[in-house]
Amino acid sequence: MVYYRKASEGVRAIARVTSDDFITWSAPERMIYGDTGTVTPRHHLYTNQTRPYFRAPHILIATAARFMPGRQVITAEQAKAIHVSPKYFGDVSDSVFMTTRGGNRYDCTFPGGLIRPGIGARNWVSRTNYPALGVVRTGATEMSMYLNQDTGQPTAHLRRYSLRLDGFASLQATAKGGEALTRPFTFQGNKLLINFSTSAAGGIRVEIQDADSKPIPGFTTDDAREQIGNEIERVVSWKSGDDLSSLEGKAVRLHFIMNDVDLYSIQFRR
Repeated sequence: MVYYRKASEGVRAIARVTSDDFITWSAPERMIYGDTGTVTPRHHLYTNQTRPYFRAPHILIATAARFMPGRQVITAEQAKAIHVSPKYFGDVSDSVFMTTRGGNRYDCTFPGGLIRPGIGARNWVSRTNYPALGVVRTGATEMSMYLNQDTGQPTAHLRRYSLRLDGFASLQATAKGGEALTRPFTFQGNKLLINFSTSAAGGIRVEIQDADSKPIPGFTTDDAREQIGNEIERVVSWKSGDDLSSLEGKAVRLHFIMNDVDLYSIQFRR
């Protein structure tokens, strides 16, 4: 699969082509954007960096460059002070986060900026802040992105930005507490792992319900052991233990009861 820039109704957008042999390619297929439902995104998108996420290869992540033509932030005097090319300070840009499962649709659940331009005039010029590579793992608990900075200036360079594994977004509950309930789904495996972070006073419990939202005996809120800490892969447990073999292949819902916590991801594993 190749994802590349293709204009749509005067807006820079993304199209997709596929090949089995790198010689014969399919006809271009314009991507649809979940937040608009059309082939025209809300803003101009330049390089899209769509590639499989190393923690879940069935999900492709796009850290696309968002371009805002004519949205000038710095003055001519500021541009002169940082020695930026005269053609490169009349616009601004940053990056956005999208996902796809390999089809012609991007999920745009989080339309805000992924990495905002930094402090200082040099970060508010045309075509800076473009992601130069997809997300890569750079440590046991860390992944990184690389962005071009100071475009059109003598100080042009790449900068690395890091965040925790799966740290693009989270289900977040404040100290007042909160709950979340998934849609019904089936899973394979016999263990549930969570990537989460609590405060010293916070915690998270997981109740498993059937498709009709009825708590399953042995996996109710009262049975759930509170998970406290900050880990990438914590095995969730109940009073009876952590074995979910009896529920594998059955339609279930997960009910999260949370307090002062961020839940970044869940995974079933054997």
